[in-house]
Amino acid sequence: MGVDLRQVVAGILTITMFVMLGQMLHRDYFDAVQVQGDAHDIVFHGSKVALEEDGLVRTSEGPWMENSHQLKPCWSISQPDEAVSSKGYVTFSLTNGPEYHISQITDAVMVAKHLGATLVLPDIRGTKPGDEMNFEDVYDVDKLVKSLESVVKVVKKLPSHVSLRDIAIVKVPSRVAEDYIKEHIDPIFKSKGNIRVTTYFPSVNLRKLSLDAETDPVSCLAMFGSLELQPGVSDLVESMIQRLKKSDGRFIAIDLRVEILEKKNCRETGAVGSKTCYNAQEIALFLRKLGFGSDTTIYLTQPRWESSLNILKDIFPKTFTKEAIMPADKKLKYLELENSEYENVIDFYISSRSDVFVPAIPGLFYANTVGKRIALGKPQVLVPAEISGSSGLSTDYISPYISKKNHLAYSCFC
Repeated sequence: MGVDLRQVVAGILTITMFVMLGQMLHRDYFDAVQVQGDAHDIVFHGSKVALEEDGLVRTSEGPWMENSHQLKPCWSISQPDEAVSSKGYVTFSLTNGPEYHISQITDAVMVAKHLGATLVLPDIRGTKPGDEMNFEDVYDVDKLVKSLESVVKVVKKLPSHVSLRDIAIVKVPSRVAEDYIKEHIDPIFKSKGNIRVTTYFPSVNLRKLSLDAETDPVSCLAMFGSLELQPGVSDLVESMIQRLKKSDGRFIAIDLRVEILEKKNCRETGAVGSKTCYNAQEIALFLRKLGFGSDTTIYLTQPRWESSLNILKDIFPKTFTKEAIMPADKKLKYLELENSEYENVIDFYISSRSDVFVPAIPGLFYANTVGKRIALGKPQVLVPAEISGSSGLSTDYISPYISKKNHLAYSCFC
């Protein structure tokens, strides 16, 4: 039986069209992607991301690190004869989110301890006027009281006989030391009998003062051993973490908030001309050059989805904000009441427990998240940078807090 040459040619053309169509669909998966030069490179808005030699993007891959062993507290608190004695009261509030709460409670405990005062349970205040919550709405009261029982006495509220007019407001620098308390705060306390402490932040870095510097054990206890989420919030965070881990068993948390990226201090460069903040496109490129596959699960601290994040989701389709992974029956309480404190807390504790943490924004959120991760044995904190070549090693971008072991957490854990 003869073969019709025209049928053969038509068959070849048909196969060729299907191959071309498949290649076009693969390219369309990436937003604004063009193939130029070497067929094994993808050009993404002028920057190259190396692919495998066969031209395929590998999924479920990446430079994941195993967790190190969970560290143990090195601090030791002596048991004084009058651990719960008091000569007056120290009051304070928790403000501006959990990354500040940690520092604020540490300073308040340090002041109360070294003054021999009773600590009054704080309230929690948001950024908007009238945005107030009780401590127990977010944190575990019993845990706080029990953890501090050998250091200071904690009461839920001021006695009725103490007038607010009798309380002096005292500003203290973050990481306040015993010498400062004795010199600057003790005279005021002796004069007024009661004080209200507010913490200010000369710096938001949490580096050790020196490599061999020792941290006050009371400070270590307050910073790493006093605050725990109350059961309802803790269970919610755990359920969201499990949803993120469902597909691949691991995920990346990225502190990326569009509102902050748009502020002036984020648009400026650092002292040596380096960038200080990174947008969604830059973070996507950074992660791809480090070798994270397109199937990687990503959690963003951004409150609600914004169109500027689409480019990140194009490269990593499994990218979520909290509204996408929070159980529906929890959204009314935790997302829809315009109370950002719950959302900030959720972001902080998910970022502390993710397999990888990437801070697109510098600041105290980054510093205190690293501190909790050090204590939990989760060292993979990758600080973004512009990678000049087509790829990079993730170990070159580990946070200096961890690579140099200069975070003050290393003074508290061993």
